Amino acid sequence: MTERTLSIGVDVGGSHIGCAAVDMFRGEVIPGSETRLDLDSFADAGTVFTTWTRAIKSTLDRIDRGRLAGIGFAMPGPFDYRNGISKMEHKYPRLFGRDIVGELRRRIHLEGDARLRFLNDATSFAVGEAWLGRGMGCQKVLAITLGTGLGSAFIDDGIPVVDGENVPAEGCLWHLPFRYGVADQFFTTRWFVKAYADRSGGKVSGAREIAEMADAGDPVALATFERFGSNLAGFLAPWLKKFQADVFVMGGNITRAYRFFGPVLEQGLREAGAETDIEISEMKERAATIGAARLSDDDFWEKVSARLPGI
Repeated sequence: MTERTLSIGVDVGGSHIGCAAVDMFRGEVIPGSETRLDLDSFADAGTVFTTWTRAIKSTLDRIDRGRLAGIGFAMPGPFDYRNGISKMEHKYPRLFGRDIVGELRRRIHLEGDARLRFLNDATSFAVGEAWLGRGMGCQKVLAITLGTGLGSAFIDDGIPVVDGENVPAEGCLWHLPFRYGVADQFFTTRWFVKAYADRSGGKVSGAREIAEMADAGDPVALATFERFGSNLAGFLAPWLKKFQADVFVMGGNITRAYRFFGPVLEQGLREAGAETDIEISEMKERAATIGAARLSDDDFWEKVSARLPGI
């Protein structure tokens, strides 16, 4: 009997879908199995499902289907992760309330015993980094993604931790109080747009444009990144110390400008007594794909399900 050691991980973003096949036994991505397609999340349901199906089938066609254990999805929320039903309105609004599992099984023609499982995209990123990325070999990993939103997850021995006095509820940081608002107001792209405008009166599209200006020596751009790094250190230091994280892994588009805010962040964490190692994701979006692929591992899924009763 053929061993089912392969899993397909699917990263569902607001403007793309990415897939890759992972050999769970070897802990490696199958060469040549990766697929990425652009997609408008506001498209009609038929277009979305057709694009998702094309991407998944493209990866399926490059592996031995007889070895497929299942497909795991890194999916943004809100989402009913246990039943595979979308609750999103800001992304993929035409899928609201739709049975994703049934629709994809029908379109992909999956065998009945192939699993389809779902996990939050930021949590999947953290799982991927802890399994095969910059957190590999570490007991406790705090991972965040910095982009249009602030994603986070706390990982202990490879498993997301979602309750207890040492982590915020559900492992989420975005909604926690910070300064005059909540964290999501300060550690996302829109903060950069507002902060730069407040200091210069000029309009920018986001952190990437400010980074280009910082490269050119723009003092306002440089000061904006330094302020970001200082704020991030002040916000994260208490959680790094509470959780006693061995490594802090950062991903997301804003980390491409780490050279501008990293030194201030590192200094701020040291001064606050948080000596955690800092790593920048090398896998980037692939980390979420790899983390999602791990959902087909029944032992892993059993542990995740036990600690995430709401999915």
